[in-house]
Amino acid sequence: MFNMIIERYEQAKEIYKQIGIDTDAAIDALKIIPISMHCWQGDDVTGFEGSKTLSGGIAATGNYPGKAGNPDELMADIDKALSLIPGRHRINLHACYAIFENAKQDRNKLEPEHFFKWIEFAKIRNLGIDFNPTFFSHPKSVSATLSSENEEIRTFWIEHGKCCLKIADYIAKELNTYCLINFWIPDGFKDIPADRKSPRARLKNSLDQILSTDYNKENVMVAVESKVFGIGLESYTTGSHEFYLNYAAKNNILCLLDNGHYHPAEFVSDKISSMLLFSEKVALHVTRPVRWDSDHIVLFDDEIKEIAKEIIINGADKVLIGLDYFDANVNRVAAWVIGMRNMQKALLYALLTPHKKLTELQEKRKFTELLTLQEEIKLYPLGNVWDFFCETNNVPVKEKWFDEIIKYEKDVLSKRI
Repeated sequence: MFNMIIERYEQAKEIYKQIGIDTDAAIDALKIIPISMHCWQGDDVTGFEGSKTLSGGIAATGNYPGKAGNPDELMADIDKALSLIPGRHRINLHACYAIFENAKQDRNKLEPEHFFKWIEFAKIRNLGIDFNPTFFSHPKSVSATLSSENEEIRTFWIEHGKCCLKIADYIAKELNTYCLINFWIPDGFKDIPADRKSPRARLKNSLDQILSTDYNKENVMVAVESKVFGIGLESYTTGSHEFYLNYAAKNNILCLLDNGHYHPAEFVSDKISSMLLFSEKVALHVTRPVRWDSDHIVLFDDEIKEIAKEIIINGADKVLIGLDYFDANVNRVAAWVIGMRNMQKALLYALLTPHKKLTELQEKRKFTELLTLQEEIKLYPLGNVWDFFCETNNVPVKEKWFDEIIKYEKDVLSKRI
């Protein structure tokens, strides 16, 4: 099998060489592009606080057996997924995944010590960690959080944001790498609001207070994430794209783009280049919306390819890539592997595309030739290069990785209550 993979790779290498592509260089580039794998796929966004229900427009559908029910199980599942994904990556945590050795603390009292086990987990595996305050699935998030009319509620969530910023700062220091902390809130109204400005003014003031916290701006990258609407918030979202785009620009922080958080006719792939003209970096949550922000598993589809193309053209070091979906209809570990590998396939596809030649054709307005080459490239032997990349990174080739999932389900997941 190995000899066959090598032979096919050498053939592919020659084919790509004809259009000016160095496949070895593409593989070397892909190897060092990290993707932040979201922990919440493993337990349906439940966390470790003891909550049995989700709120804030969050919903995980399905009841596939084997859901992680505690930190050890979730970490084991993450390990299994990462063993089947080539390259070196990061993990993305929500604050609700705090691990309490002693007394449980509410979210406005969280400390770095509640994430010590995650930090040790990452250190041993040479992983980076990204972080998110959790503004949903809590008694104090029923109506609103950072934009609440109730000062006591608003203060609680401001304190939570400050705690999380300090935790992100600690994580970055301990792991000696950056930590992206992303703020998303589920605030808004089901029906047409009487006053759109006041909730946004309160949100702005709350964010200002959170960002007044002392933190290392070199190591901690703060991002704000918008949404067009959510369940129960169909008519008005306080943290809209326009609000966060302006807030991020004014405060020199990042605007995070989730490709499920826009109208169906909008594409994040079209937004990346514009963002990078005015910001040094942009953060992404890559998902697959079906009719709305339904957080389906990432596929190797056209929009993912276009997103990857923009990442490569504009510089992979300028785009922080994270995945965000949760599907309980299928094996949860397999869902991670499928999404992560598909994101990498899209990046490889982009790395194997002769962008310079295509751009020259565009600049010369040779649109017929441009379209011809764009279409012919789609059937170039990407799969042979991908197989070689997997083989040389010691992960299963093609669908062989699923054999490991079947074994893990039998030996581990099926034994969970």
